[in-house]
Amino acid sequence: MGLQAGIVGLPNVGKSTLFNAVSNSAKAQASNYRFCTIEPNVGLVDVPDARLQKLAELVVPNRVVPTQLEIVDIAGLVKGASKGEGLGNKFLANIREVDAIIHVIRCFEDENVLREEGAINPVSDKEIIDTELQLKDLDSVEKKMQRVEKQARVGSDAKAKAEFDVLQRCKKHLEEGKSIRSLGLDKEEKIAIADLFLLTDKPTLYVANVDEGSMHTGNKFSEMLKAAVAPENAEVIVMCNNIEAQIAEMEQEDDRMMFMEEYGMKEPALNRLIQSTYKLLNLETYFTAGVQEVRAWTIHKGWKAPQAASVIHTDFEKGFIKAEVIAYDDYVKFGSEAACRESGKLRIEGKEYIVQDGDVMHFRFNV
Repeated sequence: MGLQAGIVGLPNVGKSTLFNAVSNSAKAQASNYRFCTIEPNVGLVDVPDARLQKLAELVVPNRVVPTQLEIVDIAGLVKGASKGEGLGNKFLANIREVDAIIHVIRCFEDENVLREEGAINPVSDKEIIDTELQLKDLDSVEKKMQRVEKQARVGSDAKAKAEFDVLQRCKKHLEEGKSIRSLGLDKEEKIAIADLFLLTDKPTLYVANVDEGSMHTGNKFSEMLKAAVAPENAEVIVMCNNIEAQIAEMEQEDDRMMFMEEYGMKEPALNRLIQSTYKLLNLETYFTAGVQEVRAWTIHKGWKAPQAASVIHTDFEKGFIKAEVIAYDDYVKFGSEAACRESGKLRIEGKEYIVQDGDVMHFRFNV
Protein backbone atom coordinates (compact mmCIF):
# COMPACT_ATOMS: atom_id res chain seq x y z
CA MET A 1 0.00 0.00 0.00
CA GLY A 2 3.04 2.26 0.24
CA LEU A 3 2.05 4.02 3.48
CA GLN A 4 4.87 5.70 5.37
CA ALA A 5 5.39 7.06 8.87
CA GLY A 6 8.13 9.66 9.24
CA ILE A 7 10.30 10.04 12.35
CA VAL A 8 10.86 13.75 13.08
CA GLY A 9 12.29 15.90 15.85
CA LEU A 10 15.09 18.29 16.72
CA PRO A 11 18.71 17.20 16.14
CA ASN A 12 20.15 14.66 18.61
CA VAL A 13 16.89 13.57 20.23
CA GLY A 14 17.32 9.91 19.23
CA LYS A 15 15.54 9.74 15.86
CA SER A 16 18.15 7.68 14.01
CA THR A 17 18.70 5.48 17.06
CA LEU A 18 14.97 4.76 17.03
CA PHE A 19 15.02 4.13 13.29
CA ASN A 20 17.87 1.65 13.66
CA ALA A 21 15.93 -0.16 16.33
CA VAL A 22 12.61 -0.19 14.51
CA SER A 23 13.83 -0.97 11.02
CA ASN A 24 14.82 -4.42 9.83
CA SER A 25 16.29 -2.84 6.73
CA ALA A 26 19.37 -0.65 6.23
CA LYS A 27 20.82 0.94 9.36
CA ALA A 28 20.80 4.72 9.64
CA GLN A 29 23.89 6.54 10.84
CA ALA A 30 23.52 7.86 14.39
CA SER A 31 26.05 10.46 15.47
CA ASN A 32 26.37 13.33 17.91
CA TYR A 33 26.26 16.28 15.53
CA ARG A 34 23.67 18.34 13.66
CA PHE A 35 22.19 17.02 10.44
CA CYS A 36 23.80 13.59 10.71
CA THR A 37 20.82 12.48 8.60
CA ILE A 38 20.47 14.51 5.40
CA GLU A 39 18.84 12.17 2.92
CA PRO A 40 15.91 10.34 4.53
CA ASN A 41 16.56 6.71 5.39
CA VAL A 42 13.71 4.34 4.57
CA GLY A 43 13.23 0.94 6.17
CA LEU A 44 10.59 -1.76 6.39
CA VAL A 45 9.40 -2.96 9.77
CA ASP A 46 7.35 -6.06 10.56
CA VAL A 47 4.11 -5.31 12.40
CA PRO A 48 4.00 -7.50 15.53
CA ASP A 49 0.77 -9.49 15.69
CA ALA A 50 0.25 -12.41 18.07
CA ARG A 51 -2.72 -13.54 15.96
CA LEU A 52 -0.44 -14.33 13.02
CA GLN A 53 1.73 -16.58 15.18
CA LYS A 54 -1.32 -18.33 16.62
CA LEU A 55 -2.66 -19.08 13.13
CA ALA A 56 0.78 -20.39 12.16
CA GLU A 57 0.73 -22.75 15.14
CA LEU A 58 -2.63 -24.13 14.03
CA VAL A 59 -1.88 -24.41 10.30
CA VAL A 60 1.87 -25.22 10.42
CA PRO A 61 2.58 -23.61 7.01
CA ASN A 62 5.77 -23.64 4.95
CA ARG A 63 6.25 -19.96 5.71
CA VAL A 64 4.81 -17.12 7.78
CA VAL A 65 4.68 -13.59 6.34
CA PRO A 66 3.86 -10.60 8.56
CA THR A 67 2.57 -7.34 7.22
CA GLN A 68 4.95 -4.38 7.17
CA LEU A 69 5.15 -0.60 7.47
CA GLU A 70 7.57 1.82 5.86
CA ILE A 71 9.40 3.99 8.37
CA VAL A 72 11.30 7.09 7.22
CA ASP A 73 14.09 8.70 9.27
CA ILE A 74 13.92 12.42 8.48
CA ALA A 75 16.72 14.80 9.42
CA GLY A 76 16.45 16.97 12.52
CA LEU A 77 14.55 20.22 12.08
CA VAL A 78 15.74 23.47 13.64
CA LYS A 79 14.16 26.82 14.41
CA GLY A 80 13.84 28.68 11.12
CA ALA A 81 13.34 25.53 9.03
CA SER A 82 10.23 27.05 7.42
CA LYS A 83 12.50 29.84 6.11
CA GLY A 84 15.14 27.45 4.85
CA GLU A 85 17.40 27.27 7.93
CA GLY A 86 19.35 24.00 8.26
CA LEU A 87 18.26 22.80 4.82
CA GLY A 88 14.76 23.22 6.22
CA ASN A 89 12.92 23.31 2.88
CA LYS A 90 14.36 19.94 1.92
CA PHE A 91 13.49 18.35 5.25
CA LEU A 92 9.97 19.80 5.31
CA ALA A 93 9.42 18.41 1.81
CA ASN A 94 10.39 14.98 3.14
CA ILE A 95 7.78 15.29 5.89
CA ARG A 96 5.15 16.28 3.31
CA GLU A 97 5.59 12.93 1.59
CA VAL A 98 4.80 10.73 4.63
CA ASP A 99 1.32 9.75 5.84
CA ALA A 100 1.85 10.03 9.60
CA ILE A 101 4.41 11.54 11.97
CA ILE A 102 6.32 9.94 14.83
CA HIS A 103 7.63 12.93 16.78
CA VAL A 104 10.62 12.01 18.96
CA ILE A 105 11.29 14.32 21.90
CA ARG A 106 14.27 14.23 24.22
CA CYS A 107 13.24 13.50 27.81
CA PHE A 108 16.62 12.68 29.34
CA GLU A 109 19.62 14.60 30.64
CA ASP A 110 23.09 13.71 29.34
CA GLU A 111 25.84 16.30 29.06
CA ASN A 112 27.64 14.07 26.55
CA VAL A 113 24.82 14.41 24.01
CA LEU A 114 24.96 17.73 22.15
CA ARG A 115 22.05 20.08 22.68
CA GLU A 116 21.83 23.64 21.36
CA GLU A 117 18.46 24.58 22.82
CA GLY A 118 19.66 24.97 26.44
CA ALA A 119 18.12 23.08 29.38
CA ILE A 120 15.99 20.01 28.65
CA ASN A 121 12.45 21.18 27.94
CA PRO A 122 10.21 18.80 25.98
CA VAL A 123 7.39 21.35 25.77
CA SER A 124 9.50 24.03 24.08
CA ASP A 125 11.10 21.37 21.85
CA LYS A 126 7.65 20.29 20.69
CA GLU A 127 6.64 23.92 20.12
CA ILE A 128 9.71 24.55 17.94
CA ILE A 129 8.72 21.73 15.59
CA ASP A 130 5.03 22.65 15.69
CA THR A 131 5.78 26.27 14.87
CA GLU A 132 7.95 25.43 11.88
CA LEU A 133 5.34 23.07 10.45
CA GLN A 134 2.57 25.59 11.08
CA LEU A 135 4.51 28.41 9.40
CA LYS A 136 5.12 26.25 6.36
CA ASP A 137 1.44 25.31 6.20
CA LEU A 138 0.44 28.95 6.60
CA ASP A 139 2.58 29.82 3.60
CA SER A 140 0.92 27.08 1.54
CA VAL A 141 -2.59 28.14 2.58
CA GLU A 142 -1.97 31.83 1.82
CA LYS A 143 -0.59 31.05 -1.63
CA LYS A 144 -3.68 29.03 -2.50
CA MET A 145 -5.95 31.74 -1.12
CA GLN A 146 -4.36 34.19 -3.55
CA ARG A 147 -5.17 31.84 -6.42
CA VAL A 148 -8.84 31.29 -5.57
CA GLU A 149 -9.84 34.58 -3.89
CA LYS A 150 -10.96 36.43 -7.01
CA GLN A 151 -12.98 33.49 -8.28
CA ALA A 152 -14.61 33.09 -4.86
CA ARG A 153 -15.48 36.77 -4.37
CA VAL A 154 -16.46 37.84 -7.89
CA GLY A 155 -17.78 34.74 -9.58
CA SER A 156 -20.81 32.62 -8.84
CA ASP A 157 -18.79 29.47 -8.28
CA ALA A 158 -20.21 27.96 -5.06
CA LYS A 159 -17.39 25.44 -4.90
CA ALA A 160 -14.75 28.17 -5.00
CA LYS A 161 -16.54 30.11 -2.26
CA ALA A 162 -16.73 27.05 -0.03
CA GLU A 163 -13.06 26.33 -0.69
CA PHE A 164 -12.04 29.87 0.15
CA ASP A 165 -14.03 29.71 3.40
CA VAL A 166 -12.15 26.58 4.46
CA LEU A 167 -8.83 28.21 3.59
CA GLN A 168 -9.73 31.27 5.69
CA ARG A 169 -10.50 29.05 8.67
CA CYS A 170 -7.20 27.21 8.19
CA LYS A 171 -5.30 30.48 8.02
CA LYS A 172 -6.87 31.78 11.24
CA HIS A 173 -6.21 28.46 13.02
CA LEU A 174 -2.56 28.42 11.99
CA GLU A 175 -2.06 32.06 12.95
CA GLU A 176 -3.29 31.13 16.42
CA GLY A 177 -0.46 28.58 16.67
CA LYS A 178 -2.70 25.55 16.21
CA SER A 179 -2.28 22.56 13.92
CA ILE A 180 -4.80 21.78 11.17
CA ARG A 181 -5.54 18.32 12.55
CA SER A 182 -7.19 20.02 15.56
CA LEU A 183 -9.48 22.19 13.40
CA GLY A 184 -12.08 19.46 13.02
CA LEU A 185 -12.65 19.65 9.28
CA ASP A 186 -15.07 17.11 7.84
CA LYS A 187 -14.34 14.98 4.75
CA GLU A 188 -15.86 17.46 2.31
CA GLU A 189 -14.02 20.41 3.82
CA LYS A 190 -10.72 18.52 3.68
CA ILE A 191 -11.09 18.25 -0.09
CA ALA A 192 -10.37 22.00 -0.27
CA ILE A 193 -6.89 21.51 1.18
CA ALA A 194 -6.12 17.98 -0.04
CA ASP A 195 -3.79 19.23 -2.78
CA LEU A 196 -1.68 21.12 -0.22
CA PHE A 197 -0.65 18.00 1.77
CA LEU A 198 -0.48 20.13 4.89
CA LEU A 199 2.15 19.07 7.41
CA THR A 200 0.06 19.78 10.50
CA ASP A 201 -2.89 17.80 9.16
CA LYS A 202 -0.98 14.53 9.45
CA PRO A 203 -1.84 12.19 12.35
CA THR A 204 0.91 12.31 14.97
CA LEU A 205 2.11 10.31 17.95
CA TYR A 206 4.92 11.22 20.31
CA VAL A 207 7.90 9.25 21.59
CA ALA A 208 9.33 10.41 24.92
CA ASN A 209 12.93 9.21 24.70
CA VAL A 210 13.93 8.71 28.35
CA ASP A 211 16.96 7.35 30.21
CA GLU A 212 17.23 3.69 31.24
CA GLY A 213 16.04 4.36 34.76
CA SER A 214 12.81 5.97 33.55
CA MET A 215 11.72 3.60 30.79
CA HIS A 216 9.08 1.87 32.97
CA THR A 217 7.88 4.81 35.02
CA GLY A 218 8.62 7.86 32.90
CA ASN A 219 10.04 11.02 34.46
CA LYS A 220 9.27 14.69 34.98
CA PHE A 221 10.10 15.43 31.34
CA SER A 222 7.78 12.77 29.90
CA GLU A 223 5.01 13.97 32.24
CA MET A 224 5.51 17.51 30.94
CA LEU A 225 5.17 16.20 27.39
CA LYS A 226 1.99 14.26 28.20
CA ALA A 227 0.42 17.36 29.69
CA ALA A 228 1.40 19.42 26.64
CA VAL A 229 -0.16 17.02 24.11
CA ALA A 230 -3.30 16.23 26.15
CA PRO A 231 -5.45 18.73 24.17
CA GLU A 232 -4.48 16.90 20.97
CA ASN A 233 -5.74 13.56 22.30
CA ALA A 234 -2.45 12.14 20.99
CA GLU A 235 -0.61 9.10 22.31
CA VAL A 236 2.75 9.43 24.07
CA ILE A 237 4.95 6.33 24.13
CA VAL A 238 7.65 6.36 26.81
CA MET A 239 10.72 4.37 25.84
CA CYS A 240 14.51 4.33 25.99
CA ASN A 241 15.69 4.36 22.39
CA ASN A 242 19.19 3.17 23.29
CA ILE A 243 17.84 0.07 25.05
CA GLU A 244 15.51 -0.65 22.13
CA ALA A 245 18.43 -0.37 19.69
CA GLN A 246 20.47 -2.83 21.74
CA ILE A 247 17.61 -5.35 21.74
CA ALA A 248 17.17 -4.99 17.98
CA GLU A 249 20.86 -5.64 17.34
CA MET A 250 20.76 -9.04 19.07
CA GLU A 251 20.46 -11.86 16.55
CA GLN A 252 19.55 -14.65 18.97
CA GLU A 253 16.08 -14.77 20.52
CA ASP A 254 17.50 -16.23 23.75
CA ASP A 255 19.86 -13.28 24.09
CA ARG A 256 17.03 -10.84 23.58
CA MET A 257 14.87 -12.59 26.16
CA MET A 258 17.67 -12.61 28.75
CA PHE A 259 18.42 -8.94 28.09
CA MET A 260 14.76 -7.92 28.44
CA GLU A 261 14.37 -10.00 31.59
CA GLU A 262 17.33 -8.16 33.09
CA TYR A 263 15.54 -4.86 32.44
CA GLY A 264 12.14 -6.13 33.55
CA MET A 265 10.66 -6.05 30.05
CA LYS A 266 8.06 -8.51 28.72
CA GLU A 267 8.50 -7.28 25.16
CA PRO A 268 10.29 -4.44 23.35
CA ALA A 269 8.57 -1.06 23.65
CA LEU A 270 9.02 -0.92 19.88
CA ASN A 271 6.17 -3.41 19.50
CA ARG A 272 3.79 -0.91 21.07
CA LEU A 273 5.17 1.89 18.92
CA ILE A 274 4.74 -0.06 15.68
CA GLN A 275 1.23 -1.19 16.59
CA SER A 276 0.25 2.36 17.58
CA THR A 277 1.63 3.72 14.29
CA TYR A 278 -0.40 1.10 12.41
CA LYS A 279 -3.58 2.27 14.14
CA LEU A 280 -2.61 5.91 13.64
CA LEU A 281 -2.66 5.29 9.90
CA ASN A 282 -6.18 3.83 10.28
CA LEU A 283 -5.01 0.40 9.16
CA GLU A 284 -6.32 -3.08 9.89
CA THR A 285 -5.20 -6.63 9.13
CA TYR A 286 -6.80 -9.66 7.57
CA PHE A 287 -5.17 -13.05 7.13
CA THR A 288 -4.89 -15.78 4.56
CA ALA A 289 -4.07 -19.21 5.97
CA GLY A 290 -3.00 -22.29 4.05
CA VAL A 291 -0.35 -24.99 4.11
CA GLN A 292 1.91 -23.03 1.79
CA GLU A 293 1.64 -19.74 3.66
CA VAL A 294 0.01 -17.96 6.57
CA ARG A 295 0.13 -14.26 5.82
CA ALA A 296 -1.06 -10.92 7.20
CA TRP A 297 -2.38 -8.29 4.79
CA THR A 298 -2.79 -4.57 5.41
CA ILE A 299 -5.97 -2.70 4.49
CA HIS A 300 -7.61 0.59 5.41
CA LYS A 301 -10.32 0.37 8.04
CA GLY A 302 -13.71 0.21 6.36
CA TRP A 303 -12.56 -1.40 3.12
CA LYS A 304 -14.97 -3.76 1.38
CA ALA A 305 -14.02 -7.29 0.33
CA PRO A 306 -13.03 -6.48 -3.31
CA GLN A 307 -10.71 -3.70 -2.12
CA ALA A 308 -9.17 -6.02 0.42
CA ALA A 309 -8.62 -8.61 -2.30
CA SER A 310 -6.76 -6.06 -4.42
CA VAL A 311 -3.79 -5.96 -2.02
CA ILE A 312 -3.08 -9.58 -3.01
CA HIS A 313 -3.47 -8.85 -6.72
CA THR A 314 -5.44 -6.30 -8.72
CA ASP A 315 -7.03 -9.15 -10.68
CA PHE A 316 -8.68 -10.33 -7.46
CA GLU A 317 -10.62 -7.08 -7.27
CA LYS A 318 -11.45 -6.92 -10.99
CA GLY A 319 -12.81 -10.45 -11.08
CA PHE A 320 -14.15 -10.65 -7.52
CA ILE A 321 -16.97 -13.16 -7.09
CA LYS A 322 -17.17 -13.71 -3.33
CA ALA A 323 -15.10 -14.17 -0.20
CA GLU A 324 -14.95 -17.05 2.24
CA VAL A 325 -14.61 -15.52 5.71
CA ILE A 326 -13.87 -16.94 9.14
CA ALA A 327 -13.64 -14.68 12.19
CA TYR A 328 -10.25 -15.02 13.89
CA ASP A 329 -11.79 -16.03 17.24
CA ASP A 330 -13.79 -18.78 15.55
CA TYR A 331 -10.72 -20.06 13.73
CA VAL A 332 -8.81 -20.32 17.02
CA LYS A 333 -11.76 -21.85 18.85
CA PHE A 334 -12.35 -24.63 16.30
CA GLY A 335 -8.70 -25.03 15.30
CA SER A 336 -8.90 -25.31 11.52
CA GLU A 337 -10.71 -24.14 8.40
CA ALA A 338 -12.33 -27.55 7.97
CA ALA A 339 -13.67 -27.53 11.53
CA CYS A 340 -15.04 -24.01 11.07
CA ARG A 341 -16.73 -25.08 7.85
CA GLU A 342 -18.34 -28.07 9.55
CA SER A 343 -19.52 -25.89 12.43
CA GLY A 344 -21.07 -23.31 10.14
CA LYS A 345 -18.54 -20.63 11.04
CA LEU A 346 -17.30 -20.12 7.47
CA ARG A 347 -19.36 -17.41 5.83
CA ILE A 348 -19.77 -16.49 2.17
CA GLU A 349 -19.67 -12.72 1.73
CA GLY A 350 -20.23 -10.54 -1.34
CA LYS A 351 -18.95 -7.23 -2.72
CA GLU A 352 -20.53 -5.08 -0.02
CA TYR A 353 -18.98 -6.92 2.92
CA ILE A 354 -16.83 -4.64 5.10
CA VAL A 355 -13.76 -6.60 6.15
CA GLN A 356 -13.25 -6.86 9.91
CA ASP A 357 -9.88 -6.69 11.62
CA GLY A 358 -8.59 -10.25 12.03
CA ASP A 359 -10.79 -11.92 9.41
CA VAL A 360 -9.30 -15.06 7.86
CA MET A 361 -10.23 -14.94 4.18
CA HIS A 362 -10.09 -16.73 0.84
CA PHE A 363 -11.22 -14.99 -2.34
CA ARG A 364 -12.97 -16.45 -5.34
CA PHE A 365 -12.49 -14.54 -8.55
CA ASN A 366 -12.67 -14.88 -12.31
CA VAL A 367 -10.76 -12.78 -14.83
